[in-house]
Amino acid sequence: MPLLEETTVPREHPPTLPVVIIGNGPSGICLSYLLSGYKPYLDPSAVHPNPVLYRKLQETRHLPITEQDLEYLSEGLEGRSGNPVAVLFDTLLHPNADFGYEFPPVLQWRRDKQQHLPHLVLGRATPGGAWHVMEGSMLTISLGIWMELPGINYRDLTNNGKCRGVTNDRATPEEISSYYRNYVKLMGLKQNFVDNTYVTSVQKLFRGQEGEGLENGHGVLGEGGKGVYERGKGVYEGREGEGVDEGGGGGLWEVRGYQRVQGDTHVPFCLFSENVVLATGASDSPAQLGVEGEELPFVFHSISALGLAVSRKKLGPNSDPVLIVGAGLSAADAVLCACNNNISVLHAFRKHVDDPGLIFKQLPKTLYPEYHKVYHMIMAASVCSKIGGPVLFPDYTSFPEHCVVSFQSDMKCVLQGSNSLKAFKISMALVLIGTHPNLFFLKGQGQYLGLDPTKPISCKQNPVDVHPYTFECTKDPGLFAMGPLVGDNFVRFLKGGALGIASCLLKRLKKKGKLIAEGGGVGGGEFI
Repeated sequence: MPLLEETTVPREHPPTLPVVIIGNGPSGICLSYLLSGYKPYLDPSAVHPNPVLYRKLQETRHLPITEQDLEYLSEGLEGRSGNPVAVLFDTLLHPNADFGYEFPPVLQWRRDKQQHLPHLVLGRATPGGAWHVMEGSMLTISLGIWMELPGINYRDLTNNGKCRGVTNDRATPEEISSYYRNYVKLMGLKQNFVDNTYVTSVQKLFRGQEGEGLENGHGVLGEGGKGVYERGKGVYEGREGEGVDEGGGGGLWEVRGYQRVQGDTHVPFCLFSENVVLATGASDSPAQLGVEGEELPFVFHSISALGLAVSRKKLGPNSDPVLIVGAGLSAADAVLCACNNNISVLHAFRKHVDDPGLIFKQLPKTLYPEYHKVYHMIMAASVCSKIGGPVLFPDYTSFPEHCVVSFQSDMKCVLQGSNSLKAFKISMALVLIGTHPNLFFLKGQGQYLGLDPTKPISCKQNPVDVHPYTFECTKDPGLFAMGPLVGDNFVRFLKGGALGIASCLLKRLKKKGKLIAEGGGVGGGEFI
């Protein structure tokens, strides 16, 4: 069933929630779990291998982690995330994981339904986010247990490890998406999720003057002791005491969009929220080269285009080569897909083959044999081009330290090396050089939220600037960001964002008496 329809809004005010989460991937799912009364405590029988952290945890072992001082607990910890709370939560869930150990978590989860914070999670599909659209047969870069969320063991739901060999601790996107769907059901979170929703606008409403007769197109507001909230030139009327949180910058957030129901029917909706969490991930907009001809129909920015062409037999051993641009894991997956189907590959990338920043040099061979095969192909082709000798991979040619100059309408591409231009006839081009988040629903595409507000939001170069322990945006109180938007691209670490945000909101709203028993007052089911 749809959310409250926008067409019903004029006289029946849209519902006001403490929290709206935009994005139903692992970030949004984990945050929903922590806002639904699930509390992490130090397990009385557990001993953390870090003695300093363990001593700190014992000092307040009667309190859940969400009610403790996260800055104090995080102090001195080191890990593979730049966000201290992400490192803290990771070491509580996977102690000493970076040293190759698989110690059990030191947390014990208890549910207190009196601590349920009403919220909605809005997602474009079923819970799981981008994992539903990834190629189902590939293996994740992370170990399967690092993809799991608190409370349910990944292996218990997937039976992972029964049918694969050395790499059996890695997972397929199909297994991960299934795990996340089942997780929401098993943990009793389904009432918080609204599927098939597309957010089109998020704007902040500020308190205006009462009694001034301001208009918002639905009549005069400000009468009868009601507060007035302004959005640009418009206003919103909110009743005093109806859950307006003055701690989030003195206003409410208006969230508008539509829900797709019964095929292509779009039902608009409007919600008000005291806090909004951006958990949209980073895979919405593929990065582009910005060169001539990139808009031509044989140039693609997704590996799925290659799989589709192969399945429809539009590509084969007799086709012209496929040009693959990029040196990341997506490009490597495309190389493997093409070579496994006997399709010739031209592989162009900007880095030198010995560049320590190449992702292949950072992956253990035993866990990632397929990616090291690609690196072996790159090195073999490089050696062959320099000193000659036998061609080990006749259907693969690499062009390190090359960039694309243009794509031509006659199916040709032009590559530029250090001192030469080369033109090739190709069957298709795959530009796989990364993705960017799409925050079109925020003013200025959300660019003002970045560390450098003069540049677009980028997960690596310009993440959203947030408080390190609450993940609240420094430029806009009441707005939070987590996951890839703040630089945590791995599920293993984005869970720390959920901990920081939940801790902040639960502490803030507990002071205001906004926490309620599950099923009472404002809840997800009230708006469905």
